[in-house]
Amino acid sequence: MMTTITCPHCGKPFEINEALEQDLRKHIEEDVKNKSKLELQKLQEKAIAEAKEKFAMDSKAKEEELAENKKQNKELREQLTELMKQLREEKAARENAEVVMQKRLLEEQEKIRLKAKEEDAEKHRMDLKEKEMQLESMRKTIEELQRKGSVGSQQLQGEVQELDLEETLRATFPQDAVEPIGKGVLGADIRQRVKSPMGMDCGTILWESKRTKAWSDGWITKLKEDVLHDKAHIPAIVSDTLPEEAKSGMGFKDGVWISSPKLFVVLAALLRKSLLDAAKQKKIADAKATKAEDLYAYITSHDFQNQMDAMMKTYDDMMVEIQKERTSFERIWSQREMQVKKLQAGVAGVYGSMQEIAGPALPSIKTLELPGN
Repeated sequence: MMTTITCPHCGKPFEINEALEQDLRKHIEEDVKNKSKLELQKLQEKAIAEAKEKFAMDSKAKEEELAENKKQNKELREQLTELMKQLREEKAARENAEVVMQKRLLEEQEKIRLKAKEEDAEKHRMDLKEKEMQLESMRKTIEELQRKGSVGSQQLQGEVQELDLEETLRATFPQDAVEPIGKGVLGADIRQRVKSPMGMDCGTILWESKRTKAWSDGWITKLKEDVLHDKAHIPAIVSDTLPEEAKSGMGFKDGVWISSPKLFVVLAALLRKSLLDAAKQKKIADAKATKAEDLYAYITSHDFQNQMDAMMKTYDDMMVEIQKERTSFERIWSQREMQVKKLQAGVAGVYGSMQEIAGPALPSIKTLELPGN
């Protein structure tokens, strides 16, 4: 029986017998089997290749991802470094700004201080200028008056000196009360009321200013009368011309102090100190007198009498105790008896001294009186 088959290679049909068909089928099966193995091997190789390729691609992707991560990490580190740098720069900038601000504040304070100093200096300069103008005006006035007459000129010169003495006293002793005595009023030229640091009045100095060509003893008599009328304490004269007693520039004549204008401040300081010292000593003496009065009042009081009675009662009690302990405590008794006798003698001495001071006003203490009195 003939069978028609198609060639798997060329696709043409052809007829074969049964035996040949069996061989051919066997051959074909083996061929198919071999082909299947080959295809399977190829498939395996393909799968392996694909797996290797996928692994390579995955590895490459991982490497690219790692590279990208490294790149990002590097960028992040760079950004972090830049951020830290900016923070440090900002901190340094803030610190520099604070330093600059402090420096500016110090500069502004220095400017304010210098400005205040300049203003003070300017004010002082203007004050000096004003005084200079006043002095210049006074000088011109004096010169004008000098031309009008010597009498008027001498009077003006005296007024200038008097004004200068008054201002000097106020500037040197600002705590004192310095008062000018008006023209035509009975008295000297200047009254200086000396005050202690606590503001207490310590005395008064009367100043007479003279600016003439000759000395006159009549000034002393007149000033002493002014002191009595004013109830002042110390008279003093400041004069260009001086008597023999004050040729050295300062002296004392007939109860009046005399000084040249150059030593006027020295004399004022000495006289002022004498008044302060006298006031201090008077205060101490007043305090002592008050204490003596308090002591006298105390020793003539019933309180003092009661205390003395209590002391003598203690003495009597101690003597009784000594008598009781005499037998068994001879040594102790002897020591206590000496103490008691000292106490008695001391009390009797104190009482006797106070009796001399107070006299009959001192209350009588029976234990210290003689029997029968």
